[in-house]
Amino acid sequence: MLALHARRVPGTILIGIVFGTVLAGIVQALTDTPAAGGDPTSKGWNLNVPSWPDSVFAKPDLSLLGDFNLLGGFDRVGVVAAFLLVFTLLLADFFDTMGTMTAVGAEAGLNDDEGTPPNAQRILIVDSVAAAAGGAAGVSSNTSYIESAAGVGDGARTGLASIVTGLLFLLSTFIAPVVTHIPSEAAVPALVLVGFLMMTQVSGIDWDDVEIALPAFLTIALMPFTYSITVGIGAGFITYVLLKVVRGKAAQLHALMWIVAVLFVVYFAIDPITRWLT
Repeated sequence: MLALHARRVPGTILIGIVFGTVLAGIVQALTDTPAAGGDPTSKGWNLNVPSWPDSVFAKPDLSLLGDFNLLGGFDRVGVVAAFLLVFTLLLADFFDTMGTMTAVGAEAGLNDDEGTPPNAQRILIVDSVAAAAGGAAGVSSNTSYIESAAGVGDGARTGLASIVTGLLFLLSTFIAPVVTHIPSEAAVPALVLVGFLMMTQVSGIDWDDVEIALPAFLTIALMPFTYSITVGIGAGFITYVLLKVVRGKAAQLHALMWIVAVLFVVYFAIDPITRWLT
């Protein structure tokens, strides 16, 4: 029986990552396993080979800071393809954020009776500005992340934990040689525990109602298998609308549900649509 209190999760995650890193280093020292190099059949390390770096500290590389061109995409791929690309990114980022803030809000017990987090509009604005700022800085998109559920489970509520996390990430840029030598396999315990926290929320789903249970199941199942929160949410929306239609309950659907379902159909068919239009 799993006996894991939410308040012990962050410490357990840290211990798990440290233990995993040390264990990976021992395995590497004994076996001298190479990197997989992108080969799915390889038995090597997925990304980083665990080893002690030549130097611990390094000056951050800021060469990509501000290196962007808002009109470059339109010049290279055309207006239609650029529009479809923006649409795809917008839809993916929006529903990734919606899914993350809903799950984290549920873990914190902050959502209302309809499952909506407080100040949702402010959260979306901050996430959008952060994503744009990340692109302007030449780094990966800055967005909300589901791993916040671990901190929330430990009691984080005010946002101070996020500020501390951001400052620690900033400091970690100076010890990048150490971070880049930690294998991704060492982070697996953290993801398992975060997944455990997320699965505690499924008890609130009415599994006796197929119109709710089936879309919920597809949403839960497709997120990890497709590595995308957006794909899971999109499958849930489309399935929910289809079930309502085939069961003669289309009149119960809000107009916004129809719009979102159609947008997700376009999202899933974006490749053939792009080839057809261009």
